[in-house]
Amino acid sequence: MRIGRLAPLLAAGVTATLVPALAPAQASAAEPLGRFAAQKPAWHRCDASQPAAFQCATIKVPLDYSRPGGKTIKLAVSRLKTSVPGKRHGALLFNPGGPGGEGLDMPAAMKDVLPKKVREQYDLIGFDPRGVGRSTPVTCGLTGAEQNIEHPYKAETFSRDVKWARTVADKCRAKGGDKLPYITTRNTARDMDVIRAVLGEKKLSYLGYSYGTYLGAVYAQMFPQRTDRFVLDSSVDPARIWRGMIQVWASGTEPAFTRWTKWTAQHHRTYQLGTTPAQVRKTFWDLVARADRTPIEDGGQKFTGDDIRAGLRPAFFSPKYAAEAVVELKKAAAGHGSSRHGLLPPAVRQAPRWASASAGAAQPPADNGSAAFWSVLCGDTAAWSHDPEQYRRDAVRDKARYPLYGDFGSNITPCAFWDKPVESVTRVDNRVRLLTVQNQWDSQTPLASGLGMHRVLKGSRMVYVKGGEGHGVYGGNPRSCADSQVNAYLSTGRLPARDVTCKPPAGQGAKPSLVPRF
Repeated sequence: MRIGRLAPLLAAGVTATLVPALAPAQASAAEPLGRFAAQKPAWHRCDASQPAAFQCATIKVPLDYSRPGGKTIKLAVSRLKTSVPGKRHGALLFNPGGPGGEGLDMPAAMKDVLPKKVREQYDLIGFDPRGVGRSTPVTCGLTGAEQNIEHPYKAETFSRDVKWARTVADKCRAKGGDKLPYITTRNTARDMDVIRAVLGEKKLSYLGYSYGTYLGAVYAQMFPQRTDRFVLDSSVDPARIWRGMIQVWASGTEPAFTRWTKWTAQHHRTYQLGTTPAQVRKTFWDLVARADRTPIEDGGQKFTGDDIRAGLRPAFFSPKYAAEAVVELKKAAAGHGSSRHGLLPPAVRQAPRWASASAGAAQPPADNGSAAFWSVLCGDTAAWSHDPEQYRRDAVRDKARYPLYGDFGSNITPCAFWDKPVESVTRVDNRVRLLTVQNQWDSQTPLASGLGMHRVLKGSRMVYVKGGEGHGVYGGNPRSCADSQVNAYLSTGRLPARDVTCKPPAGQGAKPSLVPRF
């Protein structure tokens, strides 16, 4: 499958008052949800490879919050108590994105990212969202090929794309039909509020990346009085949930590609890809055409033009990496082979940012990430067409509009054959005072997406890193203007007086996100 082959090389009507804002000791077991708030987790060391202070526990939450007396599922939660008596402000919960991203190990990872003045104020809290990782993981029984979400539009293969989408939806319905309708953002937000109550906190602070920004915004919409210091990093646009967020990968890439052609032309002496933007553009598209005729072989793998378009899409947001990648493609196409193990630069090939560090943890099903991904995307909103011909028309239109990725972004998905969601999509529109941060050149949640989130959160402030590259801004760089603003907000609770525009530290490179997730 395309992304599976290229990603290694290149390296988201129940009321908001359900969970009472009670400390566990105050919750009444007679209340339908009080019994969940009253849980006393059996905290234990997460893993022998982790510090003893890093503790894990399992709590129960309702599968369906409209029936709190019905089935329950398990939620894996972790904590690292780093707060200092007298300085403690509360609990800081994390989410890494996805949908389908595991967050249980984030407290251990973030301990070294957060500065001391922030760590002293918070207990750091992680969790695997419902249906993910160690939280009653869902599965659809998908093969590796069925997990590939990137399908270029071609008239002769569209019927196969429709069959793939229908097969995934049917498998998910058959394998996890009783759980999948409830693996949604709204229910995960409710789970977050149960975690808050179990921890005995009146309010919750939060740092969410990518899909985690939408999760945080939905929590703020549902539980505004319990929303404390929230940081949304690299934001999803609530108005684009969810098909529009896949399509924005196409529209957002075209300006990045144009910028890359200009930058690469200016560095012709280094890369030899063309002295003008037009020449650089031609070099790239000639390679795509060459690979469409005869796949380019490198390291025992063959890459078609579609592989190149999909695989390099996120790299164009980081001109240096993209230029190096195209140089390697040229070498391979000329029969010289790559000087590296794969077509793309080693600096870009990296493990996922929040890879699990718990060596002894039971592994979820192989397709867990994909199953959770589609459960959320299809279950959050009914705004998916059920007419395959609509997807065909859109893919044809967008391939012309956005040549790099438009047909991928608008082609059919399993949501075309998904069951009707059990709830309406959340309309995010509030004045909760929180902080958003956004890089200008973000491949997964492009600038237009980040601005969309900021627009509907009318009480928010945005830190905009002009010229910033990569997906994910906050990362513990003391020289970063964004990090200093986030740290100040987490430390004091005070937002900047107005939106902040700043520049990244000199020499700070990007880390392209390579897996098609949020």
